[in-house]
Amino acid sequence: MKYTKLHFMLSVLGIIIYITDLIVDIWVSVRFFYEGRNVFGILTVTFMLFGTLVVQCFSYSWFKADLKKAGQESQHCFLLLHCLQGGVFTRYWFALKKGYHVAFKNISKTDNFIEEQIDPHKEVIDRMTDLSMLRLFETYLEGCPQFVLQLYIFLEHGQANFSQYAAIMVSCCAISWSTLDYQVALRKSLSDKNLLKGSCPKLTYLFYKLFTLLSWMLSIVLLLFLNVKIALFLLLFLWFLGLLWAFKKQTQFCASVSMEFLYRVVVGFILIFTFFNIKGQNTRCPMFCYYIVRVLATVGILVVFWVSPVSVFNSDYFMPISITIVLSLVLGIIFLIVYYGTLHPNRKEETKPDEIDGKTSQEDCRMKYFIMD
Repeated sequence: MKYTKLHFMLSVLGIIIYITDLIVDIWVSVRFFYEGRNVFGILTVTFMLFGTLVVQCFSYSWFKADLKKAGQESQHCFLLLHCLQGGVFTRYWFALKKGYHVAFKNISKTDNFIEEQIDPHKEVIDRMTDLSMLRLFETYLEGCPQFVLQLYIFLEHGQANFSQYAAIMVSCCAISWSTLDYQVALRKSLSDKNLLKGSCPKLTYLFYKLFTLLSWMLSIVLLLFLNVKIALFLLLFLWFLGLLWAFKKQTQFCASVSMEFLYRVVVGFILIFTFFNIKGQNTRCPMFCYYIVRVLATVGILVVFWVSPVSVFNSDYFMPISITIVLSLVLGIIFLIVYYGTLHPNRKEETKPDEIDGKTSQEDCRMKYFIMD
């Protein structure tokens, strides 16, 4: 697999979206504090800090593993950069610098200090896969809650300023891009996996994730209007179930016990919003159960909201939102069936398990040191 000029441009687009999302979040939080809506401002900053702190932890642990693998000692400058929330930017700098030379100067295999042959294309792809996974973590830890919060504020007041519209649009783009980008990048880094080729499978996978996520996040917003405590209890309960599932599957993603626990916490959080394959097992039954529960929960929220009208909610929005939730869920399930039924790269290899969302094969790349079969 080669790292081409198109891949480089897509990598540049990825960091542009990442920076834009960060700027818009800061802009929205400042606007909330300026307008005196301190609770919303604090929530926005909390979501932002939580996501980036978790990402910096994973990024630094991977830097330490890289240095240990190369026989070097951990450098304090990397720790300082991550404490200053610059870990992802540091990774982008190294990855794009190497990617530019590989894509535009056609660098062939080079020797490292122990005279091993290194494929620069594979090296860049592995670096970009690391970044894709970090962005995926931050998207679901920060982007999804941010999206729900901005929708809640918009529907509560019936209007929004430009910064809130921007936050909603950028969050939507970041969620969509990071989800698809990681699925593509992961398969590129695995020589034993078929690539996700063509625009049709990619778009089908994108729409499956996007529509199911949109339907569920709108349902959460409605439940927040009905009762904030019930909504938070439901989300906490779903997170706890996801955490139990991760412990039951005995994930072995990280080298240390503390980072492994953090990984399972993150997996539980992601499972609140979308299905996440955490083990190399066929996921037909777990995915079926997951989306059956999702459908029942969504229908239950709509029914409860219909029979218990909420005065603080603008009723003019309820019918369009209800229709959007139902249509999005139906379209998402249809795209899911089409993708896994006809377009999945491994659809003809029924004896093989699905790829793990967060696992690479036992090749000479970073992830094999954090995840084992």
